[in-house]
Amino acid sequence: MPHTADVRIEAWAPTREECVSEAVTALVETFTDSAGAQAGPTREHATPPGTDEDLLVNVLDEVIFRMDTADELPLTTEVTDDGRGGLRVRWRVTGTEAVELIGAVPKAVSLHELRFGRDGAGWSCAVTLDV
Repeated sequence: MPHTADVRIEAWAPTREECVSEAVTALVETFTDSAGAQAGPTREHATPPGTDEDLLVNVLDEVIFRMDTADELPLTTEVTDDGRGGLRVRWRVTGTEAVELIGAVPKAVSLHELRFGRDGAGWSCAVTLDV
């Protein structure tokens, strides 16, 4: 990104839920090398109903929140539709001490130029992260 305190991630997948999962992976990979880290406990998160963009931002914000407050990061992410307009997210996490920091740590998800929706035969998103 032109601004030194921003990182832009993009993700794509056949379904909305898989695209959110790929965005979580992209977020974590912007600043960590998790090679060799072992998946630990399972954590779950439920988003409230919202627009597709709101759901994506909620999930990514939760990853940053858990990193800041619980010192854990997702190694695997499974996202499902909750049937009521929200998402259910299940992560297998590892401690932040188990990964190598290789980049600037994200502090927030920016709404500037946020994009998430159907793209051809699947879904894609682009998100700016404040670092």
